[in-house]
Amino acid sequence: MKTQSGFTLVEIAVVLVIIGLLLGGILKGQELIENSRIKSAANDINAIRAAYTGYIDRYRQLPGDDPGAVAGRGPSWTGMTAGNGDGRIDTGTVNALDQMTEPEQIGFFRHLRAAGFLSGNPATTGTAALPRNPWGGLINIVNANNQGRPSARLQVCLGNVPGKAAVALDTALDDGRPNNGTLRATAGADNAPPTSAAGTYNEGQTYTVCVDM
Repeated sequence: MKTQSGFTLVEIAVVLVIIGLLLGGILKGQELIENSRIKSAANDINAIRAAYTGYIDRYRQLPGDDPGAVAGRGPSWTGMTAGNGDGRIDTGTVNALDQMTEPEQIGFFRHLRAAGFLSGNPATTGTAALPRNPWGGLINIVNANNQGRPSARLQVCLGNVPGKAAVALDTALDDGRPNNGTLRATAGADNAPPTSAAGTYNEGQTYTVCVDM
């Protein structure tokens, strides 16, 4: 009869160590990817804020509300829709971040792109003109007293933000509380409308995060 030899305890231990190292590397890699997304989202918010301020400095008008945003301004402004110049960017009632009903809301990113403050084609209109955030959700603007804000404020909102990322963003940019400060969060997926702010963060939930401009 042939004798059958199995693995020794040492060999099994080595295999287990290798598996542990592989799993640790995978988890660490996922953590690094998520941290990169959080930093990218924060950079997106700051870039839009900077573009907004730069536009005002150059034209003395609000992007989207600018009555001078017409074809005569230059080639990149061809087919552009001008605003009414009343000093407010109208966004109407936002039922979801992908719903674009107000011309000035639609024009916000178009004006910034035509002026060269943001990358992208200024001729693109509607939902297609909205940037995507690192989690695949939309980036849009809202001008309202949503999420418990005491008065209407212009905000940049990100949809489909995972709970852990929402906590990290809030901690980095504000006070870490979803219902207080300049960054607030509403629970909901699929680019949910920013309505009532959450009382606390749930890391297993998805959020629409809005930051005051």
